[in-house]
Amino acid sequence: MTSPPATSATSATEADGPVPAAPPGTPLIRAEKLRVEFRGRSGGKVRALRDVDLEILEGETLGLVGESGCGKSTLGRALLRVIEPASGTIDFLGLNITRLRGTRLRRTRADLQMVFQDPFGSLNPRRRIADIVAEPLLRARGVSKAEAGPIVAELLERVGLGAEAGPRRPHEFSGGQRQRIGIARALASSPKFVVADEAVSALDVSIQAQVLNLLSDMVRERGLTMLFISHDLGVVRHIADRVAVMYLGQIIEVASRDDFFSGPAHPYSEALLSSVPSLRPSGRRERRVLEGELPDPANPPAGCLFQTRCPFAEAQCRTRMPELRTVAPGRTVRCHLPLVTGPAQPSPVEKG
Repeated sequence: MTSPPATSATSATEADGPVPAAPPGTPLIRAEKLRVEFRGRSGGKVRALRDVDLEILEGETLGLVGESGCGKSTLGRALLRVIEPASGTIDFLGLNITRLRGTRLRRTRADLQMVFQDPFGSLNPRRRIADIVAEPLLRARGVSKAEAGPIVAELLERVGLGAEAGPRRPHEFSGGQRQRIGIARALASSPKFVVADEAVSALDVSIQAQVLNLLSDMVRERGLTMLFISHDLGVVRHIADRVAVMYLGQIIEVASRDDFFSGPAHPYSEALLSSVPSLRPSGRRERRVLEGELPDPANPPAGCLFQTRCPFAEAQCRTRMPELRTVAPGRTVRCHLPLVTGPAQPSPVEKG
């Protein structure tokens, strides 16, 4: 596929020098103590992200799961600086992007793109498809309209729409086709990192598989790193290499896909998995029904945030916040009483 000129922020270090490629298996993007706050209805602060520590490795797809309202989309947008964090750092290939402003930030955003949940609301209805897809090239990569034309045509071919889609407008396309346009737009600037925020949840099941396969192909062909946000554990199992679980603005478990689905370490993760129906009787988990409601983010409980709903909670859970710690190779969990145990070690992020 034709690539845009290297006037990008592949390029944008704090001295505007080249950003080196990360060796395989090393973090491409890393959040440390990331906190996001919003103003609540009563005027107080609601903490949407609570000191989040997370690493996403070069070339992997990390699935992010959790209940609605737990902070998944907020985390995805904060990593891209669409939402400004109140504190903490975001490291992208050795560059602290929380400190970037103006031109440097715009250049770096060419390497950090997003596929939105709503294929109907995320495209400007007045603009032609070719202009929508070309915008990241023109604004962030400094590519001319003449140079962008062949790149856009090839992208539309690759996502299954064809170059003839370019002069048309969004209302002429179905939901699945619009999501393909969104994917083409996200890939136009040849990014290194893509956040797919519930990218298939608004689509019919028959279309979901097509879009998932397209995303998987793009990740493999282009060597992309992706944060795939979803409430659908079946979809995450299909596309993710590792899984991170979020609860009330905290990361509470990270594990490989196989380890997570064969035996989660956090009681909340176990409850999530037990709610997924299975067609095989032998594959069904004992259903764990959580008592109580999700706590108010503006008034969270003391100690472990999950203790008000956890069937295993003890006295220490009600008074002391658990740390995110390593309980097995490649697996971290924030729990005093994890379901998977091993040598208690600080997580790599916490060791800093």
